[in-house]
Amino acid sequence: MWVLIIHGLITALVVVSFLCGQWPVFEGTPIERIHRFLTFGAYDYFLRFVGFVCGEKGTNAILSVEYFCCDRPNPILQIIYLAIIGGTYYFIAKSCFSYIPGYYLSGIHRYTSLLGVGVGILLFLLTSFTDAGTVNAENVSQYLSAYPYDNIIFTDKECSTCKIPKPARSKHCGICGRCVARFDHHCGWMNNCIGERNTRYFLAFLLWHFLLCLYGTIAIGLVLAGRLKELRVVYILTVYYGIENSFYSLAPHVVQWLLGSYNTQILLMVFLAIVSLLLAGFFGYHANLCRTNTTTNETFKWQDYINWRRKLNEARASAAALKSSISGMSSESKLPESKWKAFFRRSPLEDAEVVVKNNVYDKGMFHNIWEVIYPLSTRRSFSQRKSKST
Repeated sequence: MWVLIIHGLITALVVVSFLCGQWPVFEGTPIERIHRFLTFGAYDYFLRFVGFVCGEKGTNAILSVEYFCCDRPNPILQIIYLAIIGGTYYFIAKSCFSYIPGYYLSGIHRYTSLLGVGVGILLFLLTSFTDAGTVNAENVSQYLSAYPYDNIIFTDKECSTCKIPKPARSKHCGICGRCVARFDHHCGWMNNCIGERNTRYFLAFLLWHFLLCLYGTIAIGLVLAGRLKELRVVYILTVYYGIENSFYSLAPHVVQWLLGSYNTQILLMVFLAIVSLLLAGFFGYHANLCRTNTTTNETFKWQDYINWRRKLNEARASAAALKSSISGMSSESKLPESKWKAFFRRSPLEDAEVVVKNNVYDKGMFHNIWEVIYPLSTRRSFSQRKSKST
């Protein structure tokens, strides 16, 4: 039991570090350091090892594979997703369907599980193949009018690649080679950008797969509980083996019996539980962004802007304090300051102006959510918008 718990904790730590280690909440933690090693350090050591063994040709071959996998659109992660969801469903059907209907589950779960997987794949296809909101010469004027500049993190400029004006909240994706309206991020699993027109499908994908994994975890747990009930395991342990009828006495023996008889089902249940927790975190993060009408790209822009303004304000406050100190030292009439007063005197940095986030696109929770569900470019009024410069 302890081996299974330790294995699950290590697996969860590695998966969370790999997928979420770059989040601001994990800054300065071991999770961030593990993420950096998994995403950069391990690959750098591997590249050096290949170069040492195979020379420059081997290094160039690895770099070519990296360019194809990371810098160009490719279906590798899409295929992996289909393999994961198809393989997981196959093993669940093979190991659990023979016990359905059971003591706690009716036969209808054979069909609802298939329906759930089908809806998940449909949302995956919608997110992957729906236009994320490509900005081109034909619609750029409408996007410029729909998303005005805030002159803070978005200013009037031209895309150096597409050679068209760059609407606020848009970004040129170097992987897809296009400007995307209300750009959130490029998702390798979807082989597509997440932008104005498909954010709703992406959110639905995350929510549905979280519920699907949670459903699978609970269903397998009920299958195992049903087997315990049908085979009267607790009765046998207490009556024939004389084990005390209490949770702490029975739990080790029940877990040992389950691991020996249904190890495949337990591994599937642990896997689905871990994935459901990760998906819940992803969905919660993106749902909060939608609630405040912010994107992942804008989150990093705001972070950089606030850090820059804070440093600028601190530098100004320090310069003003230094100037005041120098002028005070040159004044002969000033009495020497008490050491106690100097000790309790406020630092000049405390007087620096506080930098706050001023998101002009946040128009209230319900309006923000409705904008994600019903994007501006899909509305009739969008085609009637004219750029202010026209």
